[in-house]
Amino acid sequence: MGLYVSRLSKMWSDFNSQPASAVMLGLDGAGKTTVTYKLKLDEVVTTIPTLGFNVETVSPCKGLTLTIWDVGGQDIIRKLWRHYFTNTEGLIYVVDSSDKQRFAESREELHKVLEDDEMRGKPVLVLANKQDLPCSAAVSNVAEALGLRKLSADHKWHIQACCAVRGDGIFEGFEVFSTLVKEFKKSRHNFNYPY
Repeated sequence: MGLYVSRLSKMWSDFNSQPASAVMLGLDGAGKTTVTYKLKLDEVVTTIPTLGFNVETVSPCKGLTLTIWDVGGQDIIRKLWRHYFTNTEGLIYVVDSSDKQRFAESREELHKVLEDDEMRGKPVLVLANKQDLPCSAAVSNVAEALGLRKLSADHKWHIQACCAVRGDGIFEGFEVFSTLVKEFKKSRHNFNYPY
């Protein structure tokens, strides 16, 4: 009987899950694909640099089924990022916390993305990845380096310390992101249908 109730409960929660999609961006080597497959398979997968994109549907937390567009971060591919913004409800931006020399470049790319009309008002989850490395910057320093506090008021954001390889912090970050995405979808619906 317990197994039946468990399966019925899972089916009900899947039925009640709100579908959404998000684009996952960040510089090359930040750990985007590792995060994606940790969410999808709950295991570490050996990855190679993403030369295009990966798309996976995950349920990182109760009440949200998320299609993630994990797009490569090499300089030549970044020019194509904007083609993935349409019909998304949020941005997941992954930063290598141990690569302080590239924080300025990461900040510039993040702000370019958020200035695009297609990204107006969409929530942002910043994953300060590789926190397991001894030389990684603290989350407050990553937030400062990326200029998160200077984002326009229409972008709600959350920064989460994480280690994609171990899974530390990832699911906690997606819990907050889930709330932000649901709020965004609700406000967008109310804006489109004010009656």
